[in-house]
Amino acid sequence: MLLELRDLATSAGAEIVGSTLQRTPEPDPATLIGKGKVEELRAEALAAEGDLVIFDHDLSPTQLRNLESRLDLKVLDRTQLILDIFARRARTREGQLQVELAQLNYLLPRLSGRGTALSRLGGGIGTRGPGEQQLEFDRRRIRGRIRRLEEAIEHVRKQRALHRARRRDQKFLTVALVGYTNAGKSTLFNALTRAEVVTSSRLFATLDPTVRALTLASRRPALLSDTVGFIRKLPSHLVAAFRATLEEVQEADLLLHVTDASHPDHAAQDEAVEALLESLNVVSKPRIHVWNKSDLLPAREHARHAAAAPEGFEGRAHEEVWVSARSGEGLDELREKIDTMIQDDPLVDAQFELDVSDGARLALLHRQGTVLSTRFEDDRVVVKARVTTSLRNRIEAESMPPPKRKTG
Repeated sequence: MLLELRDLATSAGAEIVGSTLQRTPEPDPATLIGKGKVEELRAEALAAEGDLVIFDHDLSPTQLRNLESRLDLKVLDRTQLILDIFARRARTREGQLQVELAQLNYLLPRLSGRGTALSRLGGGIGTRGPGEQQLEFDRRRIRGRIRRLEEAIEHVRKQRALHRARRRDQKFLTVALVGYTNAGKSTLFNALTRAEVVTSSRLFATLDPTVRALTLASRRPALLSDTVGFIRKLPSHLVAAFRATLEEVQEADLLLHVTDASHPDHAAQDEAVEALLESLNVVSKPRIHVWNKSDLLPAREHARHAAAAPEGFEGRAHEEVWVSARSGEGLDELREKIDTMIQDDPLVDAQFELDVSDGARLALLHRQGTVLSTRFEDDRVVVKARVTTSLRNRIEAESMPPPKRKTG
């Protein structure tokens, strides 16, 4: 995955002058890599006239301080690098708030003893955003800023919830694009909605979510949401800070999982996406797996991929379609599949009265449907939800009391 780290560093504006790899059964608690490797790395960096070392791993505050001291160079870990890229890409106030919150939560435990180091860094990669706003101020002020950011983001979250409620009232189907960063989601979004969202081959070109009307053959009203690209080892600070954005995925009725079919490591990328979808509890949502950039595959390779279940996805029930968002190949078929999934099992708004101890069905409604409201009445819970017709029928059938036995 050093190729991905190179892409990340390039996206942040770095010029790559060298790379090295170390496999160790036990990371060094003081420096992550061994003492000898630290000396070797310092010599290589000096020889290449490098002034920045980036680790494809998270570093503890102690490791970060020790490495900067022994290398006498600026050191970044993977999380710092990704946070810097997000800071560069954020365009809306919502995105900027979320990135700053993630940065401050990450930096807070790393302030001790780093005052002089922060002062000498100046600008550049890893110092964007809060790093340029005098991070030496005390923890109390940082925590105060974090609280204000959380309040502002909560306001954004409530506004998004109101927008989603209006869409539900108007019976809009909501479809969300998910996928690894640089899989071509924004290009596909533009092709399906005829919108003009910025597209780029850079990682995380899209950070701020965008929602547009989606044109379907059935003319059923639908909305498509373009979301931030996923990546392996996505920092937990970002997942937490971007909760308001990721709720667009959680509340969607249908997911389009976009994969760059031409990428040599697409299987590992899909695993990273699947892991994040699991953390969001949306793995069971209706989904279409969209294999994008099929025009970049040789015809024989395309046929081989299409004939077999994708690696890591054998036995899964998701629909699949091969497309090229750039050339338009397969887009009509994709629209038809979206329509088919809607019509085969249409969405309905339903009300369920369940026992409060019926955790399994409550979890099922949250996992496979969109819960609109919840009301508790003594030992019962009344749930209003948007679900597929089949799920409604299943829960209603399972919730019916058994027929009374006749006596006589």
